[in-house]
Formats: sequence, structure tokens, C-alpha cells
Amino acid sequence: MNLHQFLRPAAEVARISGPQDQIVMSSRVRLARNLVQTPFPGWAKKPDRLKVCSRIREAVEALSQMAEGFHASMEEFSALDKQVLVERHLISREHAAKSSGSGLVVSRDEVLSVMINEEDHLRMQALLPGLQLNRAWQAIDAVDTALESALDYAFSPQLGYLTACPTNVGTGIRVSAMLHLPALVLGEQINQIIQAVNKLGLAVRGLYGEGTEALGNVFQISNQMTLGDSEEEIVERLNKVVAQVIEHETDARGLLLEKKPKSVFNHVGRAYGILANAHSVSSKEAINLLSLFRLGIDLGLFADTPRGLTDELFLLVQPAHLQLTARDKLSAEQRDFHRADLVRGRLEAVPRPRPPAAGGAGTLDKPA
Repeated sequence: MNLHQFLRPAAEVARISGPQDQIVMSSRVRLARNLVQTPFPGWAKKPDRLKVCSRIREAVEALSQMAEGFHASMEEFSALDKQVLVERHLISREHAAKSSGSGLVVSRDEVLSVMINEEDHLRMQALLPGLQLNRAWQAIDAVDTALESALDYAFSPQLGYLTACPTNVGTGIRVSAMLHLPALVLGEQINQIIQAVNKLGLAVRGLYGEGTEALGNVFQISNQMTLGDSEEEIVERLNKVVAQVIEHETDARGLLLEKKPKSVFNHVGRAYGILANAHSVSSKEAINLLSLFRLGIDLGLFADTPRGLTDELFLLVQPAHLQLTARDKLSAEQRDFHRADLVRGRLEAVPRPRPPAAGGAGTLDKPA
């Protein structure tokens, strides 16, 4: 089975819901681990990387969680395959640059993925829709526990798990949530939120993590330190901060509708108008416009239009997924044409935005 036969269709992925998923698009918990008395991947020679990769792959593939999963060495993937995996957040951009001596194992439901010989020997993650940080932590902790009985981890009684980057030493955990925050951006409150989150020792990044842009008003919030607190304490701290950000975004949506309804309708209407009529659109522009379209759906401006449509299009308009739908190699200009055709076709059945009935907008549930 090749990668594209294994991966679920974008429409199926978009239909999967989770708690608070109007604002929290996904929750992820990642663990970094290394083998004892073995050079880190960045220092290891190719024969050592190949040996480690084979050993780890055998252990990971034997896990019950990985039954009927997908596994391959990185050199088996084309450049397009790797970019598809990045767009699905199943591998990092750094892992996409790897080849011989590195590998990947993904569970059947695509919740679990294990990168072998990325920056560390093991980078394993659980990825779930909506706000499910506790469940993601439990899932990846079970994988980690099972692997620790089969592999000898590099561990220091004083420092904890040893990693290639000092910022991961200790628990080796990176907990993150991907949030859609268009109202905070439109209300010009996002910088205050980012500064407040940073003061709490958390990082705010873009769609693909460190060094990337917050396209589509999507921001990733994650812990920066992994040493000094337990995994449960780090997960709980992020849960509390994300709940506060959800409340701020919810309030911002209500305030915009109360104070600036015409402005909201204008932003959403223009986004819909361009998406439904454009014949050339870049991936960046499409994602930014789809963000406003998604906001319009959440506010009740598009009757009977499921949010899953925008989440599917978020994925399909990105370069690698777009290339797959075209079934042909496209130039950058051709991709812009094909992207516009794809979106325009999917919006043919979507009616123009209409102001919602009284009480129909701005009624997002606040976190408990």
C-alpha cells in the first residue's frame, strides 16, 4: 500500500469533530526520546543511523497501537509525499528533508505518528481534533511506556530524558493547540493575547510551528520549557491558557457582532465573493479568505453550510494536496488557476451570506 492509498480523504478528515473545535482546530502532544550510548542523529554516521532506524522501526511496528498502520523509510517518499505529510502535520518540515537512515510510522487512524531519526532518535506524537490535550497525552504516554520496555532510553536521574536540543531536556514533551482566532485579529487584540501568553512562558507560532506565519488567523500555542515540571503539570497549564484564549475569542466574536456588524459582514462577504468568483488565487490568499468564510459559518451567516467544508478546503488548497487533486505536475501559475477552480466549484451550492436570525450568532459555548 502506498501513502496515498493509506491516508484518509481530506473530506473524511474534515468531518471528524472534537470539543471546542469552532476555535481549537487540533491538539497535539509530542515526545522526544533518544537511545542510550548512541550518537544523536545529527552526529551519527549513516551506518549508525540505518542501524538505529531499523531497530526503532521494528519496536514501533510491533505496538498494538500501530496495527495496520503505515511505515516507510524517508528515502521511499517523493518530495510530493513528504509535503503532503507536512501539510497533514504528520511530520515536521525538518523530517521532510531527511532521507536514508530516517523513517516514519503512522497509526491506521492517523492519530499517532513516530518520526525516526529526526533531530532525536524518536519524535512521537498524538494529534486529535478540538481541545483534547489530556487524551492526546494519555495516547502518546501509552506508546512511550510500551517503547521504553523495548528500547533503552538515554535518561539522567538529575536532568531527565536527554535530547539533541537543550530546550527539550527533562520531560521531552511539547504540548500544543492550534487555534483559529479571526475575531481577535479583526478586533486588533491578538498582539495583547500573544504578549500575555508569552509572559506565561508559552510560545505562539504559525500554522506549521516554529518560524512559520500565522496563515488563516491560525496560531499554535505550546510550552517552551520541558524541565522542572511534570508532563501532567505542563498539559494542565496549557489547558488553562487555551481555555482563556477560547473565552477571549468568543467574547471578541460577540463584541464584533454587537459593535461592528457591518464590518464583520463586509469581511465575510468579500471573502465569499472572491472565493466563489476568482479564477486565480494563491495558497496564502485562499487560506486567509477561508478563515473568514469559516468565521462566517460559525456566526451563522451561511445557513446549513457545515464547517467541515472549510476545513476540507484548508487542506486541499495547500500546494501538495492541490497537486494530488490535479493528478499532474503544475507550475505555480497553474496551481493558482486550479486552486480557484476547485474552490469555486465547491462553493457553487453555498448561498450568499445572510445576517443570522436574532440570537443565532455569537453564541459559541464558553469553556467549562
